Amino acid sequence: MRSSLFDVAARFGTAARTPGVEAGAAAEAGVTDAASPVAVPEPTDGPASEAASALERILRGPSGLGTAGLHLAPRAEPPADHEPAAAPDPAADPESDPESGAPAEGTPIPGLYHHPIPEPDPVRVAEVSRRIKEWAVEEAEVYPPEWEDQFDGFSVGRYMVACHPDAPTVEHVMVATRLMVAENAVDDCYCEDHGGSPVGLGSRLLLAHTALDPLHTTEEYEPAWLESLGSDAPRRAYRSAMEYFLRTATPSQADRYRHDMARLHLGYLAEAAWAQTEEVPEVWAYLAMRQFNNFRPCPTITDTVGGYELPADLHAQPAMQRVIALASNATTIVNDLYSYTKELKAPGVHLNLPVVIAEREGVSHREAYLKAVEVHNDLMHRFEAEAAALAEACPVPTAQRFLRGVAAWVDGNHYWHQTNTYRYSLPDFW
Repeated sequence: MRSSLFDVAARFGTAARTPGVEAGAAAEAGVTDAASPVAVPEPTDGPASEAASALERILRGPSGLGTAGLHLAPRAEPPADHEPAAAPDPAADPESDPESGAPAEGTPIPGLYHHPIPEPDPVRVAEVSRRIKEWAVEEAEVYPPEWEDQFDGFSVGRYMVACHPDAPTVEHVMVATRLMVAENAVDDCYCEDHGGSPVGLGSRLLLAHTALDPLHTTEEYEPAWLESLGSDAPRRAYRSAMEYFLRTATPSQADRYRHDMARLHLGYLAEAAWAQTEEVPEVWAYLAMRQFNNFRPCPTITDTVGGYELPADLHAQPAMQRVIALASNATTIVNDLYSYTKELKAPGVHLNLPVVIAEREGVSHREAYLKAVEVHNDLMHRFEAEAAALAEACPVPTAQRFLRGVAAWVDGNHYWHQTNTYRYSLPDFW
């Protein structure tokens, strides 16, 4: 496999953008086009048909000796995005234990293109939830006791189990779960509602980043830096989560993650700059910020959590980078949409896509929200089409599995936002 990797990588950079990729490429790599038992939408006419066809191509897995492990759990058939779901009833969301493992509640946003998934394994959810709380409260001391209800309400165990259906063990899921909690500790304590502020954010983020990308300095100054890593909850969380991650990740995977975290921190700084100047950016500029301040560090480690590695030269190819970026952008707009009412209740102006569209394009809040749904749907269709083309053009098993892993993360991310009624409720726009 490795001997042909560079030839495949050289080909798929252009082939992924070319309609009608020859089937011979797959045969050459020993990967056939047999379908796996995955539910896909029936084709219709128009853009929905193209999206369904693209989705079917990416979800088909390889067959033959040794390929069984490349398949993820099947995804439920998605609703046609031209047939919106019934309007949500805000009073119908019952209170429930967010980590009980019971079937989740929640109403999807009407008209939002998404793929329902099976309920995540309740036994694994319960175990991940137990372990992550023990780590966050006792080991890394990320949250004080008074934040316990918010930590439980975050439902991070259910979130990460849903996003990583191919993780071979609970400990593999825990790698992603610790990093997710650490990233949210930085967001909460440095940027948001637990003491966060745009003032001085750059220096705080830089010093926290050294917990991920270690400082190489002199013997005289190294002890002070090491001591600083335990000085606040975000740095403690970053340091501990990264130490666990490095036990599982390869050097290439670790460097990839550090790069994507630097992207994330850059996005935080752009949003903070707008907050300081009280500026509402143009819609295109907001979307540019969201390509950095988004979920990208999470799906980019899907291979580490899955127990394999997408080779660095394939990960770095422009076509693969485009797929990862589109997936990350779409999942972040999901966050904008589900957290819309929560952020409206917060003090000050909190930028999200509907708010920016309403301000910059002079439309009503309802019109802006519904247009943001359309933006998300367009990003999802682009992601699926690009991923399907890349899956055909690059028939390397690890690349195929990585693409399916990213798609599973996209679906799991929507599932968590839809079902987390502790945090989110929908506006009355339908």
